[in-house]
Amino acid sequence: MRRAQPQTINYRINHQIKAPELRVVSSDGKQMGVVPTHQAIQKALEEGLTLVEVAPNAKPPVAKIVDLGKFKYEIEKKARKEKRGVKGGDTKEVRFSPFIGEHDYNTRLARVTEFLEDKDKVRLVVQFTRRQLGSKQFGYDLLAKITKSFGERVGIDMQPKFLGRNLMMVISPKAVVKKKVVEESPKEG
Repeated sequence: MRRAQPQTINYRINHQIKAPELRVVSSDGKQMGVVPTHQAIQKALEEGLTLVEVAPNAKPPVAKIVDLGKFKYEIEKKARKEKRGVKGGDTKEVRFSPFIGEHDYNTRLARVTEFLEDKDKVRLVVQFTRRQLGSKQFGYDLLAKITKSFGERVGIDMQPKFLGRNLMMVISPKAVVKKKVVEESPKEG
C-alpha cells in the first residue's frame, strides 16, 4: 500500500512567470522592490538560484530568489507539520442521571468545560432506569440547564433525543470571534 504524499503547490519559476513586473525578495530576504521580470530572472541566474513566484494574485505578483530544492523541502516540511497538527475533533461522552446531585452535576459540568476548551465535541447522555422513564421531562430539563450554563459559547449539533433508555445530545464549541470596537467621534457642527 502506498503512503500518501503531502500535496504540494506548483509554483511558477523563471521563464514560466508571465507578469511583466514583479515585487522581488532577494536571496538574503531583503526587498528589491518592483523589478521587470527579465531583470529579476537574470539576477537569480547570476546568483545560481531560481526565481519563484510565491504570490501570483498580488499586485504586482511577489517572487523570491531561492535555492529551489531547499524551497520545496521547506514547503513540504510545513505541510507535514500542519497535517500533523490537525486535530480530528474527538467526541467525548459525559453521562448524567436525571436526578443528579448538585455536587455531581458541577463535577461533570467541569469535565464538559475541559472537553470544550480542548475543541472536542461532547455527547451529553442522560441515563434512565426503568422506573425513571416515566419522568422523561427531567432529562430534557437537565440538558436545557447544561446548555443554558454555557450560553453562546456552544453550538448544538444534535438536539436531545431518546435512543433506548438514554437521552442524548451533542454540543460543540463555537469559534470565538473577537470584534473590534470602533469609537466614533461626535460630529462637529
